[in-house]
Amino acid sequence: MEAKATQALLNELVETLKDGQKGYAEAMVDVQDADLKDTFKHFAAQRSSYLNEIEDQMFKLDLKPDTNEGAQGSITGAVHRAWIDLKSAVTGKDRHSILVECERGEDYAKKAYQTALKADGLPATLKSVIEKQYQGVVEGHDKIKALRDASK
Repeated sequence: MEAKATQALLNELVETLKDGQKGYAEAMVDVQDADLKDTFKHFAAQRSSYLNEIEDQMFKLDLKPDTNEGAQGSITGAVHRAWIDLKSAVTGKDRHSILVECERGEDYAKKAYQTALKADGLPATLKSVIEKQYQGVVEGHDKIKALRDASK
């Protein structure tokens, strides 16, 4: 895979991970339930760890993370986080509503990783990191979905 294409692919994962980390950190503030606070704290830390791994791989491949967004995350992520804030304010910080939005964020993350995994010509070490992280994202999605279903 051409270096520019690899860089663009990894930058998309970087932004997705930033969005997930920030989204979970904000959701953690919005919920009252201790179990959800712990779950969201875990996933925020996981996404931060994944972000460090991807950036480390970029460094090893002499690729530069896109700094145009800075630490703010993508526009889609900012809109998503704002929607969580709005919905939680309107619904009185309703557990089910927040979980629905977190699952939407997880769906977005799964798609970003599925796209990355379909890319041809990625270095083996990088592909291994992406595959491992994808499994964690799928597990996170499934946990959030199960919590959402149980909160009806």
